[in-house]
Amino acid sequence: MENKMIRTDIIKSINQILIKQAQEQKSKIAFSDIFSQISYIELDIKTSHFAKNIIDQGINKGESVALILPNSVEWVIACLATLRAGCSIVPISFESTNEEIGYKLSDSNTKLVITSYSNKTKLSEIDKSFNINNQKCFTNETKDSNDLSFDEFCLKSKYSIELIDDDIDAPSYIVYTSGTTGKPKGVILTSRSMLWVVASCWLPIVELNSKDIILSPLPLFHSYAINLCVLGVIASGCTEFILDKFSPQQIFDLIQNNKFTFLPGVPTMFHYLLETAKNKNIRHLNGISRCASAGAIMPGTLNREFEEQFKIELLDGYGITETSTMVTMNWKGKNRKMGSCGIPVPGMTVRIIDPNNNMDVNCDEEGELICHGPNLMVGYHNKTNETDKVLKNKWYHTGDLAKRDKDGFIKITGRLKEIIIRGGQNISPTEVEEIIVQYEEILDCAVVGDSHNKLGEIPIAFLVLKNKENFNEVKLINHCKMNLSDYKIPERFLIIDKIPRTGSGKIMRYKLINSC
Repeated sequence: MENKMIRTDIIKSINQILIKQAQEQKSKIAFSDIFSQISYIELDIKTSHFAKNIIDQGINKGESVALILPNSVEWVIACLATLRAGCSIVPISFESTNEEIGYKLSDSNTKLVITSYSNKTKLSEIDKSFNINNQKCFTNETKDSNDLSFDEFCLKSKYSIELIDDDIDAPSYIVYTSGTTGKPKGVILTSRSMLWVVASCWLPIVELNSKDIILSPLPLFHSYAINLCVLGVIASGCTEFILDKFSPQQIFDLIQNNKFTFLPGVPTMFHYLLETAKNKNIRHLNGISRCASAGAIMPGTLNREFEEQFKIELLDGYGITETSTMVTMNWKGKNRKMGSCGIPVPGMTVRIIDPNNNMDVNCDEEGELICHGPNLMVGYHNKTNETDKVLKNKWYHTGDLAKRDKDGFIKITGRLKEIIIRGGQNISPTEVEEIIVQYEEILDCAVVGDSHNKLGEIPIAFLVLKNKENFNEVKLINHCKMNLSDYKIPERFLIIDKIPRTGSGKIMRYKLINSC
């Protein structure tokens, strides 16, 4: 069947994709947000003019352009225009600190920053602190006539410059890792590697097509969103509404008043959607026919409860920035296994090895997941040694622990570096977290290792409660004893307001370790 094959026909330059969709989709809406919308014809025109204006400013092919914008149609225009100009995009969270922004601008040697005018003073401070010199293009109304204007960039450029097809094999994305262990690394990706995931996962497995209307709460600066919610949209010719931020109530309000067919997210989002639905007795998502989750591990219990509540499929997968997102995915239908992250996407080879000898482990044995395929990164920007540590003989060593069952389904069990070793016994924080969140009073949790003078390390659990007044620690401990070996039960339970997570939903454990 055609829709189950790798759609190699969509793996082409961004210029070619946008021109083709403008001809075929015409005035159909491509992207919209609460403030604006843009058709496929307008998207082609505005991004081509924007790309020419980037070139007019002396930004050369291969040089970096940073995007520091909130989720919006403007973000998409800036992204696609940068790619059409043959430059590399550097997506940065709009809520980043000065230190985070300065580090990424400096590390990527960014030549142009596209951002909101509200950031003008902030960027001036960053330029001085990091000794940075680059151009700025501002959205919103600028106060200085010398400022480069986003709106003017969308208009016809001053000079007639022929737009050359962008090279799909050239480094075109510098996406910084989540930084779960400290300083982020710039992952270099190409349009070929990114579009391969669209062609092998989103179109054939999730069945994204031109009739879809996506409701996306994903942060656009993350590789998962760029891949699915930008490239996946233009490749399939569908329509997308972009939320500025994730809000369960806003999603339910929008679903009630609009027709959507597909909702992507990360596990934390689906967890909060489920809790909101239970509290408000919401049992349907109107026209939405399927959901997809990636970015972090999806507990099997959450997956089952979500599907029971809404009677639609929630397809879970495993992806990482270094592989242009997806490595594995659960296909639709009865054969998938909840609690697993599915099977390798077409074109991707996955092995699970003993990290001590690089030999493949047996079925249902834990080992490190390594992978090889056309969607692997070029490497880490300006970090040859770091690249060599993880890319070995063309295999990417993820650092993630996993098991594969007799049917080939893979389950992520933890991180090599996050394993807690208590008196010589290994404890996976992920396993403990999955048990704790099953307890009815827990909204969210994270488990980390704390140093111990006799045992080496002990597990500590950080809890976000649904209701602090109703919490009973003894009952939670009893729940843990019923489901975990004694050595895996946390020594302490610390109540906090929010678990620190990356944009993709991964827990930033290093921020919690200092609070033990």
